[in-house]
Amino acid sequence: MASVEMLMPKMGESIIEGTILTWLKKEGDSIEADESVLEVATDKVDTEVPATHGGILTKILAKEGDVVAVGTAIAIIEINAEASNDAPAAPSTPKADLVQAAPALTASLVATAEPTHQESTADGRFYSPLVRSIAKEEGISADELSRIPGSGAEGRVTKQDMLDYLASRSNGSFKKTETTKTPPSISQPKAAPSLTGGDELIEMDRMRKMIATRMVESKRISAHVTSFVEADMTNIVLWRDKNKEAYKAKYGEGITFTPFFIDAVAKAIRDFPMINISVEGDHILKKKDINIGMAVALPSGNLIVPVIKNADQLTIVGLSKKVNDLANRARNNKLTADDVTGGTYTVSNVGSFGNIMGTPIIPQPQVAILAIGAIVKKPAVVETPTGDVIAIRHKMFLSHSYDHRVVDGSLGGMFVRRVADYLEEFDLETAL
Repeated sequence: MASVEMLMPKMGESIIEGTILTWLKKEGDSIEADESVLEVATDKVDTEVPATHGGILTKILAKEGDVVAVGTAIAIIEINAEASNDAPAAPSTPKADLVQAAPALTASLVATAEPTHQESTADGRFYSPLVRSIAKEEGISADELSRIPGSGAEGRVTKQDMLDYLASRSNGSFKKTETTKTPPSISQPKAAPSLTGGDELIEMDRMRKMIATRMVESKRISAHVTSFVEADMTNIVLWRDKNKEAYKAKYGEGITFTPFFIDAVAKAIRDFPMINISVEGDHILKKKDINIGMAVALPSGNLIVPVIKNADQLTIVGLSKKVNDLANRARNNKLTADDVTGGTYTVSNVGSFGNIMGTPIIPQPQVAILAIGAIVKKPAVVETPTGDVIAIRHKMFLSHSYDHRVVDGSLGGMFVRRVADYLEEFDLETAL
């Protein structure tokens, strides 16, 4: 028998650590290669981590709640020596992959796996790269950092400890240094809750706290402006009604309106590429790829935004398959970190809740988001060769929120109008 280390894998672009949520297996359990062994949370998504080898889980090295850097050993697996000798060469470890793909991260990853003086302050405490990054960003000195209480293993300071400390500091509960800046906080000055006998005090879960922080941060960063356009969806509604049964018989799944929305948005981005940007300090980063995020409501009531990469290169059928796959995996907590990263523009279908329009908040670092309203039947004036007539049409509002720092009203307004044009011009003769 031989033993191998199971390492914390790389779980997405720029992610260098994760929090152990739950071990799905216990010491002594028999496991198979690629079988889910534990659940890990990052600042992007919660995901299950599969076993790198089959064998016996002999030792768990990281406890639930621990924050572990990518490339760090989290468990020991005992494998059959013959199987190990006969097996093909194992792929490079996550740490090696990162060394090849992102040299700038190598030093921090090695420092995490092999502790050095950079890991701690004079008090000898361990600080993860994320915690040290937050401390540097917020101007927290080494002395101030050493006084922050830690809730992690062996008193380690976690990301949440830092966020709680910053919120308390901004409310005056902690003394601030002259060089620090007060961060935005979703917290209010703590006071005794006013409750009656029938009230219930509910603590926000981790995802809700994350959403709240990001929404407040986006409103602080971006100058939000919203433009509205009404689109005639009649052609698309008629085409879908005519073809949805044949589509289901052919592909084994239904087709929603979402692929049509994403198709129109992708085409409009090609026409107006300055919507597909982000702000980097005093510079504008114009994105080459068109990666469209779609907001998905989860059973818990929270939202998550999986991303369709290179959406402009997919057909309606290809988009439909992507939409269905991502939505299903999102609702079953099967998304990976890569599924929710890299978005350059976002679509939110508020019509699925019966809303006719909305004013969505921009997901950073993007500069725009489109809310899709409910499709409703309305009387409308229709031009015909023999004159104008009143007809029943399927209408829908589009609400385009954009960052007025870099997107002016003309661009924001023309973009959403172009999306509506593509929807209205959909060809009824489009082949399935």
